[in-house]
Amino acid sequence: MTHSPLPVLFVSHGSPMFALDPGQTGPALQRMGARLRERGDLRAVLVLSPHWMSRGIEVMSHPQPATWHDFGGFPEPLYRLQYPAPGAPELAQQVLELLQAAGLPAQANPERPFDHGAWVPLRFLLPAADLPVLQLSLPAQMGPRELYALGQALAGLREQGVLILATGSMTHNLREFMGGRPEQDAPAAPYVQEFARWVEARLLAQDSEQLFDYRRQAPHAVRAHPTDEHYLPLYFALGAAGWGQPGATEPEYFNREVMYSYLAMDAIAFH
Repeated sequence: MTHSPLPVLFVSHGSPMFALDPGQTGPALQRMGARLRERGDLRAVLVLSPHWMSRGIEVMSHPQPATWHDFGGFPEPLYRLQYPAPGAPELAQQVLELLQAAGLPAQANPERPFDHGAWVPLRFLLPAADLPVLQLSLPAQMGPRELYALGQALAGLREQGVLILATGSMTHNLREFMGGRPEQDAPAAPYVQEFARWVEARLLAQDSEQLFDYRRQAPHAVRAHPTDEHYLPLYFALGAAGWGQPGATEPEYFNREVMYSYLAMDAIAFH
């Protein structure tokens, strides 16, 4: 049976509490994960998370990465959660070679554990934790165009059974989130919806000119992302998916929930 390339996913992971209080987003990820498993060709996962930032490009190479609870001040049950997926040292070497061939030197990191930007959404998306997973760092110096190129360099993995997963958050103003302490199902702040739906409109229109210049073009961009590390993984996903190129298909939004008024939990599949 011949399969089309695996989709590329951008998934908002929100607060660490998402792991215990999944809202509508957890079930949406579970349904997507079930669809991916039904294909029969999924063999590994490559994750880029904003919780691993580095000066250069680094690739996780540990054969059995630990689950890192890289946060503080949350309920004790959260710290008992584990995601015991195996690592992927052989795939890590392949990623290093692909990046080198694209003029993007990278190095292996044999110590890196899974951060919560990876394991929290993966607990819903692929709960069996039986597939090899490796993480790629988010280089601190890269902007939208550079991250798009980074994704392009690894796009071929989609045809080899590797799911490319970028995680972050469609909006991420922690000062407002922590200051207001709204309930999980509190109404969305208007600016959160305005920013998220602007991004959706640009994605559907394949409008790369505006999307790459989102900081100046998007409504409330700086308020939605006082720092933009949780938004930038989207561009890595776009590059890996070939978004904006001739023949690119329309993105599939499979979640648009807003949690705690300020955290847009958009999840998008690029086929």
